[in-house]
Amino acid sequence: MGLMDKIRSQNEELETPDAATERAHEILQIVGERVEKVRPSRVIFASVAVLLILSGIMIIGTWIVPYDRTSVDVVYLQGVGGHVVLVELDNKGSRSITDVQLDIRFLDDGSNEIARSTFETDEIAAHTSIAGDNLELIAPGASVWENYTIEIILEYTYGGTEYNERWTYNVGGWTMEMFTYDAPMHFF
Repeated sequence: MGLMDKIRSQNEELETPDAATERAHEILQIVGERVEKVRPSRVIFASVAVLLILSGIMIIGTWIVPYDRTSVDVVYLQGVGGHVVLVELDNKGSRSITDVQLDIRFLDDGSNEIARSTFETDEIAAHTSIAGDNLELIAPGASVWENYTIEIILEYTYGGTEYNERWTYNVGGWTMEMFTYDAPMHFF
């Protein structure tokens, strides 16, 4: 008996009303047995297990997989006595960055440097941010709504590779401005 004959015989069996009804009852019985095994406690247990697995993956991604995610938060304040630029350097990566140098330059409309501040450190640990007096720039002199440029230059080493980032931001239209610069992520 060939393959075509087997298919024909199965089709003939299914076409009879008794065979089709019997097959439907078998399927209904199998589905009923499966549904009886599903209980709320099993659903809750499965949901908790999936949540724990996803949390574990997130923890592994955050702490074990090596990646670099550095950002710089800048706050610009303009007042009667001059201009203040406050900077926070944040290493959100899973490994330390080394040989860090951050330059803050305050430029006028003609790209002339009014003030400069440089911050250097040997290492910034993973998941650490640094702020304070060393990351602060004060440019004396009152402004009458003139336009200025803040230039941030960040140089650091991650995983034996040196990275250089340069960001500029035009300020002067408001007495206080805030912005964040994110360096590109580097894996491994």
